[in-house]
This record gives sequence, structure tokens and C-alpha cells, in this order.
Amino acid sequence: MSTKTIAAGTSALALTALLAAPAVAGPTYTADNGGTFTWYGQVNPTFQSYDDGAEDYSRLLDNANSGSRLGFTVTQPFGENTLKFRFETSLSLRASDGVNQNDTGDITNWTRSDLRHVDLQWETARAGTFSFGQGSMAADGATGIDLSGTGVAANASVADAAGGYFLRDSTGALTGIEIGDVFATFDGSRRGRIRYDSPEFAGFSVSASYGEDILTSNADTEQYDIALNYANSDLGDFTVEGALAVNWTDRSGSETRDTIASAAVLHEPTGLSLSVATGDRDTGGNYGYAKIGYSANLIAAGKTSFSVDYYDGSDLVSVNDSAESFGFAAVQKFDKQNLEAYVAYREYSYDDASATTYQDGSAILAGARWKF
Repeated sequence: MSTKTIAAGTSALALTALLAAPAVAGPTYTADNGGTFTWYGQVNPTFQSYDDGAEDYSRLLDNANSGSRLGFTVTQPFGENTLKFRFETSLSLRASDGVNQNDTGDITNWTRSDLRHVDLQWETARAGTFSFGQGSMAADGATGIDLSGTGVAANASVADAAGGYFLRDSTGALTGIEIGDVFATFDGSRRGRIRYDSPEFAGFSVSASYGEDILTSNADTEQYDIALNYANSDLGDFTVEGALAVNWTDRSGSETRDTIASAAVLHEPTGLSLSVATGDRDTGGNYGYAKIGYSANLIAAGKTSFSVDYYDGSDLVSVNDSAESFGFAAVQKFDKQNLEAYVAYREYSYDDASATTYQDGSAILAGARWKF
């Protein structure tokens, strides 16, 4: 059965499940047979100020680090196993990585590629979880392990703050190179896929998937990947999480293999954390990322977190090029309101083997993410 057929089938199930769900009266509704319907979402507006070395640009956008979205889940237990359906879509608001010097973008422009999940899962107590439909591949999120508390404002995907802007050369002219071109993570994707997640053993689990890009017309993209995950919050004073994944992509006959990983450790008594990530593409390009974080209960409303990070990449656009970025972030949680207010600053620099000299760029984000 093709993944396109799977996606069509799960879409039909979505409609059936929605019609069968109890009447809306709150965020979670429970039926007499134990089934539940839960809706959820988030909005994440941010003010972006970007300086490309010659001009400044200020805009109100959606934070691409964690974009605004809306979704629901329907679950039905069958003994010790559970059938779960998940639907989630991006709100497709103008994003921090989707504007540049020449284009402010549409305020909203929803297309079917903004569907994040149309996904059926069969969760078993002993054999693991089987997933079918549009959703995360096994490698999705493998570069994003982070225990700093500032991931909404700063993470390994450093291009999210200003990825669409073009670099300027020393004369002030715009080049054809975007921030997003030179600060890659090679993180996994969401696809129409078949996925398996093993049960957890001593904190470890294994995931594998095969998928196709079913939402982009004539994409001709196939992927398969495998990931090893680890999470343990019971190591004395420490919490440790990590992921290692390999992703193979065949896009119109061009094949690549990405090896990616990230890990984080949090010392609970002090609130100090360290997060690292790395990625390598067999056809060229690699990077390393590190973040130091600190979290404390400075006010009664919720935890306050700070971080400083650094990204170093090479060969991402051309042989012997180099890309560097460093950033600072602060996040204040307001627990009762499910709100995180943040401010972040990031600088970008790029060099290559050509005679062109590129000016540094910098971005400021200030906003808040509200989850419901």
C-alpha cells in the first residue's frame, strides 16, 4: 500500500472521528466507552528586527522556531492497546524565516503543505507503536534535544530567526545567498510515511520510517531513516536526553545521506544545562552547535531561563565556505497562563573561497508563545 493511499485513508478516518466526537465543552472530552477528543494549539507572534549590515528591517511575524498551529487528537482504548488519530496544521502565518529585504510575504497563505499531521497510530503495550499517514519521520527532531528552557527563542536551527534574508557583500549589494542556505541542520522531515517506534528499554528506544513527500506536487521525494533515542530523568541530580539518526533521501534521482545527533544534560539542583547538536551530509556540508543554559525560579509566576549558544558550519553552500552564529536568549514562563515570553539576539557571519566579502547580519526576536 502506498503512503498516498494511507494518507487518503487516514483523512477519511479523521472526518469519521471528528463527527463521532462528543460535543465541545472544553479542551478534552471523554465518551462513555473511554474514548477521548482533545484539541490543542499555540500562537507565537514575535517582533523581528534584522540588520543586514546596511539596512534595518522591523516586522511583526510568526516565530519559525515554533510556529503557530492548531490540532486535535482522538483516542480509543482497546484493552491494553490504544488507537489514536492526530490532525494538526500550521496556521501558515508570515514567518520569521519567510521574509527578506525585497518581500514581506503574505500575512497568511495556507496550502496543503502546511498539514503537519494527518496520522493514525496503533499504540501497543508490548510491541511498540505503529504510525501511518502524514507525520514526523523517525529523524524529525533528532537535532533539537534541548533542556535549557529557551528552545522557543534559540536552538540549533539558528536560521529560524531570519532565514529568508539575503547576505550583503562589502559594496552593499544583495547576493543570492540566504541565511537559510548557509545555516542548515539536516534535521528530519514530516512526510506521508509508515513508522515504527519500539518500546522503551532502560531509557532507549529505536524508531524507523519510510515516507514520501505527498503534499508537494511532482515532488518525487522518497525518504527512509532510523533513529536511536534516549531519555532518563532519574540519574541522580541529572536529566539526560539524546538522539542519533541517519536519514536517506532520494529526490528526483539525487541521493543524499544525513547523519545527525543531539544531546542535552540538565543539572537539576543548579539549573545549569548543556546542549549540543551536529550534522553531516555525505555529499558535502557539516556543522556543530553548542548551548549553555541556566534556569531558576526567580519569580513566582514561573521559571526564568537564559542561554548562550554557538553554531559553526562548513561546506554548506560551496567547498571551503564557513558559517558562524552566536546568540543570547531569555525566556520567562507564566505557568498559569501557559505562556512563555522571550527575547533573543543572534549574529550571523559567512565566508567562502570566492573574492566576495560578506557583511555580518544580526536579528532580534521579542515575543510570546501561548499554548492551549
